[in-house]
Amino acid sequence: MSRQRSMEKILASEFVSIGELVRLSGSRYSTLKFYTEEGMLPFKQEQENLTRRFPREEALAKVKEIQDLKKQGRSIPEIKERLAKKM
Repeated sequence: MSRQRSMEKILASEFVSIGELVRLSGSRYSTLKFYTEEGMLPFKQEQENLTRRFPREEALAKVKEIQDLKKQGRSIPEIKERLAKKM
């Protein structure tokens, strides 16, 4: 049984789960999962347990950047290209 961490604990953490990233960013789980699968969101994954851990500040900044680019009418391929140039 997984107990949700408090927002205070999440905000103090270097790494967050995708569920916590949903809470922090206000984005939908399916949206963040898509961004992750498309290689647009950075994460670390330990071998033994398959839990993806996202670097909180970097991931939030990326989500905001993606949202801003989408608002400007950019397509997912355009956004991916733009993010790839920065890495």
